[in-house]
Amino acid sequence: MATTAFSVSDCGPCPARPQCTSSSKKRRQLTVLPRDRAAARAAETAIPFQADYARRAGVEGTMHQAVSHGARRARYHGLPKTRLDHGYMAGALNLIRLHAYWTGTPLDRRRTSHLARLELGLAA
Repeated sequence: MATTAFSVSDCGPCPARPQCTSSSKKRRQLTVLPRDRAAARAAETAIPFQADYARRAGVEGTMHQAVSHGARRARYHGLPKTRLDHGYMAGALNLIRLHAYWTGTPLDRRRTSHLARLELGLAA
């Protein structure tokens, strides 16, 4: 475990110090825990890790798709209505995925920055 302490001259006059630390010594300390990187990289090449990672990537893709279609907050009060809303959302996502599969269109759109969207809007 390695501990790093910033100097008082760096942290003392900083206007953001109250958001950074509550230390009475007027400086911030960070503790970095040791990690065995070689063991972690070796574990990444194992078949069970890759299977878990692929499953996780699929679930996270589904969650991203659901959130982008408005599933971050429930629209109703009460568990039965919320459950029904989740069922409708799952059915809608399945229909979207079936349509993408049947037409051969990819589900993931390429992201465009705000500046690129502005350029596209000016060009049109």
